[in-house]
Amino acid sequence: MGDTVMTGNEHFYNNGEIEWQPLALTLVEYPKGDLIGKIFALISLAPFGIGAGFVTLILFRRDLHTIAFFFGTLLNELLNIILKHLICEPRPLARGHLYNEYGMPSSHAQNIWFFSFYVLYFFVIRLHHINNNSIISALWRVIIVGGCFILAVLVSIGRVYLHYHTVSQVVVGGIIGFVFATTWFIVVHRILTPLFPQLVSLKLCEILMIRDTTLIPNVLWFEYTKSRQEARARGRKMASLKTTQ
Repeated sequence: MGDTVMTGNEHFYNNGEIEWQPLALTLVEYPKGDLIGKIFALISLAPFGIGAGFVTLILFRRDLHTIAFFFGTLLNELLNIILKHLICEPRPLARGHLYNEYGMPSSHAQNIWFFSFYVLYFFVIRLHHINNNSIISALWRVIIVGGCFILAVLVSIGRVYLHYHTVSQVVVGGIIGFVFATTWFIVVHRILTPLFPQLVSLKLCEILMIRDTTLIPNVLWFEYTKSRQEARARGRKMASLKTTQ
């Protein structure tokens, strides 16, 4: 009676023959006690923050340009996986069973440089009509684009510093990210953008409230002014209802 019955899950977890596999996607190692290494390890998680930002923007804004940008990042990652398995160049430091993929080209470098160059093209070409809007707007654009490129440099340095990639793997990843960002922006700007008005008129896009903001020069200012106008109109309406009661 004192014996306990071992469930299926307990038997599975207590089986010493099972080899546990960590989720290497978000696992970043750094030398113990190395503050610089720890900082670079945290910076290496930037691409995942960017991915979370994409999902948030798509859910709350539902703009076709944002969706196209995000789809480009997915294609860029798929290209990286294909190239890694074609080149089959190992990482500079073997980490046992933590990482079983190849290192050429660096996916972190390729993704962050793709993101940075696409943001640059978006501000310089897509938003060219508001380039002389004001000093404050120009300053914000410089801060955003400059911040993206600084982050790209830090991520690239960190991958080499932490021995996840060689210099050549990071450089090649950055070059591929630049080339694919240029190619994808041309595809979106020249081919897909003219099709956006037809896409948003589809019934499915209407149900999902997908929108096209191509013809709106400053989306933030447009939404700000419209929300203020709507709030004031509703405020006057509520005030008039109170006076009539």
